[in-house]
Order: sequence, then structure tokens, then C-alpha cells
Amino acid sequence: MSTTKQTTVKSFGGLPVAIGFLIAVLVFTMFVVGYDQGQLFSVVEGQSAFDSKWIHEFTHDMRHAAGFPCH
Repeated sequence: MSTTKQTTVKSFGGLPVAIGFLIAVLVFTMFVVGYDQGQLFSVVEGQSAFDSKWIHEFTHDMRHAAGFPCH
């Protein structure tokens, strides 16, 4: 005679948290790639970050590929 053992699997309750986290990462990434003109580094470098625009130059080609105008 064979027996069958049933187990109950509870669903993951953190799904809304995970989705919220992914949306936050998406929004932050879109800001960095599309709109940052020195704002992030201005916290560390001060006013000179707006002149050097390190992130803008680093993501320049990605901006154009994504359709963001930058100049």
C-alpha cells in the first residue's frame, strides 16, 4: 500500500515589497541615466560637480540610445 504525503506551501508575502523595491531602483536608474547633470556628485564635490558632470559623460551614449536629449 502506498501513502501520499501532502505539504502546504505558503505564498511569499513580501512580493509587494519586492516590486516596490524594483520600481524604486528603476526610477533612480532613470534619473541617473536621463536627467543627472551633476546633482548626485554635488553632495561630495560641491559646485564643481555641475561643471564636470561625471555621470553625464559616463552615460552619454546610453542617454542617446534611450532617447534622452542632452545637448
